[in-house]
Amino acid sequence: MAITLPPLPYADTALEPSISATTLQTHHGKHHKAYVDKTNAAIEGGELADASLEQIIEAAQAKGDKGLFNNAAQSWNHAFYWNSLTPDSAEPTGELADAIDSAFGSLDRLREELASQGAAHFASGWVWLVERGGKLAVEQTHDAATFATGDVKPLLVIDLWEHAYYLDHKNLRPEYLKAVIEKHLNWSFAAENLGRDGSWTYPG
Repeated sequence: MAITLPPLPYADTALEPSISATTLQTHHGKHHKAYVDKTNAAIEGGELADASLEQIIEAAQAKGDKGLFNNAAQSWNHAFYWNSLTPDSAEPTGELADAIDSAFGSLDRLREELASQGAAHFASGWVWLVERGGKLAVEQTHDAATFATGDVKPLLVIDLWEHAYYLDHKNLRPEYLKAVIEKHLNWSFAAENLGRDGSWTYPG
């Protein structure tokens, strides 16, 4: 059973002007698709051919297979990222809002932390809102590193690779972060993830 490329959860024009249709078409249809295709090529006919993407990531990490890990983890991270965004962002409520206030003091302080860590991150990677040890935190990962497996529960992620924003914002990563954080973070998705018994699973 091959890993599939899940469709975007909104139209490719839905995040404009923050993220253009051209960026989404290239990012999803070429970059994400390439990670999925390379993962499938690597597992074809092997012991992981019928494994879930999370199982593939765990196995690649355990074996030290960096090529497979990078493509599998990037496949997962990108699908999680698409779901972390929404055309119409509504502020968090309930348990998530309480957890944000407890960890950061306010939603505005959390937004500032995401923007600050995202802008300061060196080179390619991701900035995440996670639940670690029962408390929310903002954390960074480099390159393809992921929270797809393990004890840390991811709630939201923002892609910091240049292909996520360069066509729209050139080298101005803070401009991209500001637009995404203020207008397009999917707090409903974050709330669903906070309430899960385990972590979100790849839909393809």
